[in-house]
Amino acid sequence: MGRKTKWVGILVVLVSAAGAGGALALSHESPCSDAAATPAANDTTAAQVYSYSCYGGPEVMRLKTIATPTPGDTEVLVRVHAASVNPLDWHFLRGKPYIMRILSGMGAPTEERIGADFAGTVQTVGARVTEFKVGDRVFGSRTGAFGTHVVVPEHGAMTRMPHSASFEQAAAIGVAATTALQAVRDQALVRKGQRVLINGASGGVGTFAVQIAKIYGAHVTGVASTRNVDMVQGIGADRVIDYTKDDFTKGAERYDAIIDMVGNHELRALDAVLAPGGRMIIVGGPNDNAYLGPLTRSAAAILAAPVLKATFITFTANENQADLVMLRDWMQRGTLRSVIDREYAFAELPAAVTYQEAGRSRGKVIVKMP
Repeated sequence: MGRKTKWVGILVVLVSAAGAGGALALSHESPCSDAAATPAANDTTAAQVYSYSCYGGPEVMRLKTIATPTPGDTEVLVRVHAASVNPLDWHFLRGKPYIMRILSGMGAPTEERIGADFAGTVQTVGARVTEFKVGDRVFGSRTGAFGTHVVVPEHGAMTRMPHSASFEQAAAIGVAATTALQAVRDQALVRKGQRVLINGASGGVGTFAVQIAKIYGAHVTGVASTRNVDMVQGIGADRVIDYTKDDFTKGAERYDAIIDMVGNHELRALDAVLAPGGRMIIVGGPNDNAYLGPLTRSAAAILAAPVLKATFITFTANENQADLVMLRDWMQRGTLRSVIDREYAFAELPAAVTYQEAGRSRGKVIVKMP
């Protein structure tokens, strides 16, 4: 099934559901429940995790003590030392846009653990694990990363940390850097000498996208606010446009690829500044539609495709071990680094999510475990 077909299929499902009262069902929210039993706080085999039993803001997150998970034969148990916050986290927390509840749970989440990006040390390995050993410093992505322990498949989205990186720096990679890599390499097809614009260059995905586009040999233009211009230049952008002063869609420059995390320009305006054969990669967009959220922009691009000269692409990143190895090696060589805005204590995680959701973070927001 092609990419466009998938999105059209999702839209058909939504429209059909709305016609039968499904839209109301999607927006229904069950009350919170904290009934799950927890081991005693002084249990030495226990783990601390954040969970949520209902949709809402950071206030619905609960810090719980549970029995430390036991890995299966082909899994490893990681003692988490640092995690990072992504927009993905608060989207799941709120269950918005509502369409995502088709997968995440109608009325209430089906998966109570939250968080994705982690870095830590291997504490236990399954009987058939050969790639990792106890004590290895690792990082990656796995649901439930907002906790002191997480179980990860041996060949899942996890690999050993760069020797030179701290746990905080490694925890920042996960979803954001993988998304940036796949946007630059697989979707924009960036090659040496091309001109690439990163709209939202100071954010989590944007800071990695600037650096990765440079690794692939592109001439990179970043778009950021006044306070972030110097930072974006510092991570390698050849040129930075301050969007509070200039609109890149009104300039004379033409780009071979635009990677857009913001979605604050009309599709026709973006189409006009793309060179012949150019590619527009939609990574993010406005959240002003409760049912579709950023998918509204993707749907608009599909509908407008016949009158747009450039190729407009929407994709979802696939976290995997091979890409994490590539990112790790670049970090080890010093060609890629994590930009960290703020660090929070584990007990302050709801505040970290609140800050990230506000959309003003420079790079990544990190949570340090006890």
